Amino acid sequence: MTDATSGDGTRAGSTAQPAGGAKGPDELRQQIEQTRSQLGDTVEELAGKADVKGRAKARAADLRDKAGAMTVQLRSSAAHAGHAVQGKAGRAGHTVERRVPGRARGVVRVGLDHPRAALVAGAAAGALVAAGVLRRRHHGRC
Repeated sequence: MTDATSGDGTRAGSTAQPAGGAKGPDELRQQIEQTRSQLGDTVEELAGKADVKGRAKARAADLRDKAGAMTVQLRSSAAHAGHAVQGKAGRAGHTVERRVPGRARGVVRVGLDHPRAALVAGAAAGALVAAGVLRRRHHGRC
């Protein structure tokens, strides 16, 4: 034992191996490779967390997809509601047409054929009635 080794085969002055240390060079290489792999995974995770721009782009793409799906759903719902309202308005118009006296039937038919014009005319009539009521209230107070 003249080469500065102790009785257990370790060199004098070297650091002692931990209790679960490598038993030989092959096992040590295996532990090094495992540690490198774990370190690589950790670095990838940290790089992913540090990539704010990439995460923001991914989130924006996800939100765009959700908004597109929501748009399709809302358009479908609006179309369905529009068809339902159109059907009810048509049935109501036909009911009114049957109950209205002879002269007014022409007006009802025109209203059914031109619903926008009928809507504008109705809104104008409503505005005139509202203006008349407000005028009477205002003059009645003075």
